[in-house]
Amino acid sequence: MGRFLQFFKPISRIMPEIKTPAKRVGFSEKLFWTGIALVVYLVMSEIPLFGVPSGRAEGDIMFFWRVIFAANYRTLMELGIGPIVTAGLILQLLAGSGIIGVDFSRTEDRALYTSASKFFTIVMIIVQTLAYILGGAYRYSDEMGIVHNISFMASVLVFVQLLAAGIVIMLLDELIQKGWGLGSGISLFIVAGIAQTIFWSSFSPFPIGDGKFMGAILAFIESILSGQSVYNWFIRGHGYPDMLGFLTTIALFFIVIYLEGMRIELPVSYARVRGFKGKLPLKLLYVSNIPVILAYALFANIQLAARIVWSRFNVDNQNFFLNLIGTFNQTAEGEKITGGLAYYITTPNLQDILQDPLRGVAYTVIVVALCVFFSVIWIEVGGLGPEKVAEQVIDSGMQIPGFRRSQRPIENLLRRYIPTLTILGGALVGLIASVSQFFGVFGSGMGVLLCVSILYQYYQILAQEQVMDLFPSLGRVIG
Repeated sequence: MGRFLQFFKPISRIMPEIKTPAKRVGFSEKLFWTGIALVVYLVMSEIPLFGVPSGRAEGDIMFFWRVIFAANYRTLMELGIGPIVTAGLILQLLAGSGIIGVDFSRTEDRALYTSASKFFTIVMIIVQTLAYILGGAYRYSDEMGIVHNISFMASVLVFVQLLAAGIVIMLLDELIQKGWGLGSGISLFIVAGIAQTIFWSSFSPFPIGDGKFMGAILAFIESILSGQSVYNWFIRGHGYPDMLGFLTTIALFFIVIYLEGMRIELPVSYARVRGFKGKLPLKLLYVSNIPVILAYALFANIQLAARIVWSRFNVDNQNFFLNLIGTFNQTAEGEKITGGLAYYITTPNLQDILQDPLRGVAYTVIVVALCVFFSVIWIEVGGLGPEKVAEQVIDSGMQIPGFRRSQRPIENLLRRYIPTLTILGGALVGLIASVSQFFGVFGSGMGVLLCVSILYQYYQILAQEQVMDLFPSLGRVIG
């Protein structure tokens, strides 16, 4: 055990904890607790923050990131799973790179690692909540159009609410991951948030700024019945859901499903049992969605920092060096990003691209480059590199026919594929996440990537759980 984990020994005694079930939880009971966790999340995502006035909100620059982090604007789910994901990624990077010592084969190390994850999650909840409050995220306009900040007491109330809500979400995630539910809370909440966004963007019956229904399909029918031009049937502008976004969303689902199924399969056999053969799949999207999650998490933190710096030190946009971080203008629709790094990492829509093509090119290049960079980093720190995979193959008692059962030849074979798949997969997810958003994809391009990947994982989990319920003796083999 490393010194880092020893620091969390006394802290682990006071951390809230969900007990591990004493025996295997049945499939129906897991469904029940998964449903409870989902209902609690959905209810919390609809409860508005007490203390924040109901006047018009002064913009939401974090709109595109909220779908990814299962967050909902000015509700108890303001932060969503953002703190949990950020804390978890930081610890995984530290552990994978060897900066901190942890042996996951030891029960004590695993328990202390979980305590460390909870501690950093609470720290991230506090940091992100303060960033929202200090950055003016809860400013509002009165009937005269005058912008106000919430009072000190209201700020304290908001802080307490978001801290409590963040801890509840952390415990719900732990409840599911410890075997009471199916999959993980993070995945469950992400899919729920994305599905909710896609549904409301398609069928919401509430009118919005252009006088039409918010739902793209209802607005499409309304445009036809009112005799508008064909262009207005499909494109609404102003970032409103339209049929172009709906059709692009459907197309993107099929594209991602197809890419998820593309893989290279290396034949393997069990060294101790003659005739037992299988396949080692190397997916085209080898590192899955991790690179794009890291890239967008970085973007979200830069956005927060830029807003805080601007609102506190550069409201008039006169400081050259602070302008490089980000500039904003106060408009009738709220605070609008106008320049700096924050401008080029903010997702543009189709109208923005037509007005400023350079912005679209810059955004795409930045996203793709970061995704490739994080892909290369992640295979090393996440244990997905050729050396680690070859070691896992040997330790599992498997071998590749035609190669000696030793790590070196298997590692050399894997080096022909894994580096190429890493770079190509990272570039593809970056390209999909960036370009698809130009056409107004519901739930964002990254949201669709996450949704398909998570639903596929749940399909595998459900199949496995049903098999284990039907054939309990296979539990130890599958486990």
